[in-house]
Amino acid sequence: MAEAQARLQALSEEYQKLQQDLQAAVDARQKVEAQRQENTGVQNEFDRLKDGESIYKLAGPILLKQDKVEAESTVKGRLEFIGKELERSENQIKEVQDKLEKKKGEIIQAQAGIQAPGAAPAKAAVKA
Repeated sequence: MAEAQARLQALSEEYQKLQQDLQAAVDARQKVEAQRQENTGVQNEFDRLKDGESIYKLAGPILLKQDKVEAESTVKGRLEFIGKELERSENQIKEVQDKLEKKKGEIIQAQAGIQAPGAAPAKAAVKA
């Protein structure tokens, strides 16, 4: 009985660790999503620029004039990278969720194993 309780405790701790991993993955995905939205907004601003208007890049405390083609290329590259990061984050979240479901099943089985032996003597006592 003590061995089953110890196993259940270990499974519960593993489940809690997986929940923390899931929360960390969701937080990371939210940060990447915020970056995507910011860069999409920058790209939309570029689309609204008229010919001859200047683009400035903040580098520390200084604004540096930047070529429009270079700036658009940089933002496009960032958006591609962010898209790949979002996909990676989604896969990581799905993987952790799958592990959580598997661990949940193991916990349910362990609980059933603990309860089943205790239920058998009670049924025998009722028959007597």
